[in-house]
Amino acid sequence: MEVRVLSSAPITYGHFGGPSASSFPVLFAEGNKNCYLLHMKPEEGHPKARQFLGNLAAGSRYSFTTAEARSALGLSAPALKVALNRLQRQELIVAPAKGFWIIVLPEYRSLGCLPADQFIPSLMKALKLPYYAGLLTAAQYHGAAHQRPQEFQVLLEKPRRRLVCGRVRVHFIVRKNLKAVPVQSLNTPRGTVLVSTPEATALDLVGYHHHAGGLSQVATVLSELAERIDPKALAKAAAIMPVPWAQRLGYLLERAGAGDKARPLQEFVRARAHESVLLLPKAVRGKSVRNDDWKLFINTDVEPEL
Repeated sequence: MEVRVLSSAPITYGHFGGPSASSFPVLFAEGNKNCYLLHMKPEEGHPKARQFLGNLAAGSRYSFTTAEARSALGLSAPALKVALNRLQRQELIVAPAKGFWIIVLPEYRSLGCLPADQFIPSLMKALKLPYYAGLLTAAQYHGAAHQRPQEFQVLLEKPRRRLVCGRVRVHFIVRKNLKAVPVQSLNTPRGTVLVSTPEATALDLVGYHHHAGGLSQVATVLSELAERIDPKALAKAAAIMPVPWAQRLGYLLERAGAGDKARPLQEFVRARAHESVLLLPKAVRGKSVRNDDWKLFINTDVEPEL
């Protein structure tokens, strides 16, 4: 049984159902707007652990580390493990990474986790890893929702295995020169998340097209993303990325019907691109046609869905 109540009551620990043999302990935890009632059976969980969760939720925190829990509760390592495992069995908390825990709010119980953007910032902070949400995930934040990504895409400096938390999937992608990529902070229901700017997103989509469904899919996304792209900011962002990305992006923007967004980018390419490259890298050149404007050999068909 799961119960959610609205209340202005402070954090309290008591019994639900009155002082009868059938009553069971509960914890009321007031957050910013709502007050959650966490249902516990008498034999499951540790009162201090439940109080710890309530205190976090009341302070609008929904994640914690094992080290934080041990420090707050003063339990031995074995006792803490038992307490956390019991709360996990009740589906009140989940650990998407070793030593990192999430409080699963009632509205996300069927998901088995919080949405990725609501815990990835805290996880990255705990791991001390610079990051940003990018590619199709970032494109969706910027209004390009043609195809909802199956995984939350996060770019990091070093490789990291995919994360699975309930029904949530997070794909980590290695990004060189990550700290130089333009990002912006966007609001989520639990705080903020760092996301690549529309211009950086467009360039990343081209550079990592194999993570975005291929060049035709990238062109489709660009047709929607273009509305948010600032042409001058695009040329500026291109300066910190491989020049061939700008060459391919300019062509794809034209194919997507957004050639007007590519004018400053074309000036950048004329000044910086010293040789023609393949539109589809690592593929055969074949009988490709050369595009003089973008210094490209068009060795594949691009058919965006407009």
